[in-house]
Amino acid sequence: MRHTTRTTTVALAAGALALALTACGSTSGADGADAPLVVAASPTPHAEILNYVKDHLAKKAGLELEVKEFTDYVTPNTATQDGSVDANYFQHKPYLDDFNKKNGTDIVPVPGGTVHLEPLGVYSRAVHTLIALKDGATVSLPNDTTNEARALELLDGNGLIRLRPGAGQEATPKDIADNPRHIRFKELEAAQVPRSLGDVDAAVINGNYALEAHLNPAEDALAAESATNNPYANFLAVKKGGENDPRVRKLAKLLTSPQVRKFIEETYDGAVVPAS
Repeated sequence: MRHTTRTTTVALAAGALALALTACGSTSGADGADAPLVVAASPTPHAEILNYVKDHLAKKAGLELEVKEFTDYVTPNTATQDGSVDANYFQHKPYLDDFNKKNGTDIVPVPGGTVHLEPLGVYSRAVHTLIALKDGATVSLPNDTTNEARALELLDGNGLIRLRPGAGQEATPKDIADNPRHIRFKELEAAQVPRSLGDVDAAVINGNYALEAHLNPAEDALAAESATNNPYANFLAVKKGGENDPRVRKLAKLLTSPQVRKFIEETYDGAVVPAS
């Protein structure tokens, strides 16, 4: 998987460092209040939203922002946990809860509210309506725990399958109680699902990956999630304790500002919707 990052390494001899500190006194370190806030993000729409903040809002707020792009759903959290970045912006709460549980990490949402929702959608090159899916059709799904459950909930809500009661946010195809069309499921890493469209009858695709594949949930999806009372809105997250960083608080406030809301509405035309 591709990771787009930028790293600067400075080597200092111990004697020179001691001399500099003696001559100049202490200065802000890598995690000081004046240092750039480094945020990991998915390219679309997260990095685009962050870059809007960087270019139009951050300077006035006294914030220096550096955006690092990652194309997977794992590295932004591991980088946040190990301190390679200060924060990340790419995920929703059910995913974060599952990640922390499975990896022993302690990453938390930054107080201040969620930023946006990318409606999960069902797409097809084979049919134009869900009702036209044939008996025995193959549908690809994201294979991470929460997004697979989310995809199955969307199919359940549109009458293609029926999940057993209480399946919840960890549902898998094994939790399907009724499958009247005998749909077969192809479970793939979320970033790979759009690429499967030519090989399956339909695919349930995460909003950010749909955008990267030039699909618009508002126009191209056969069915899509509603934003109302949706638990899958995205937010800024940090390693526990980082939420007290004044730079983090500034960014959280900017991400939920009227200016960012307007940017989301005007840029994505319903493919990404403000959550607050």
